[in-house]
Amino acid sequence: MPIGLLTLEIHIPDARSLKDKRQVLRSLKDRLRGQFNVAVAELDHQDVWQRALVGVVTLSNDEHHLRDSLENVAAEAERLLGRDLVSQEIEIL
Repeated sequence: MPIGLLTLEIHIPDARSLKDKRQVLRSLKDRLRGQFNVAVAELDHQDVWQRALVGVVTLSNDEHHLRDSLENVAAEAERLLGRDLVSQEIEIL
């Protein structure tokens, strides 16, 4: 069964503390989980205020469906984050 992974690198220039960063990430994670039924977690840079690496994972028996789903998630993340989204990468494992 293929697994789809979307990696989002985020720069949060307005974050002045970890609390500010967590608020931005919590909002993003809640929105993506609720809208797309995916698993979302911060993968790296947990102790850095203005930077985050977020992973989004989903499963399906169809690779085409996985890629389409993650492209929709990436588009929503880009809409929500705007220029704060530094990079995104989709992998099918």
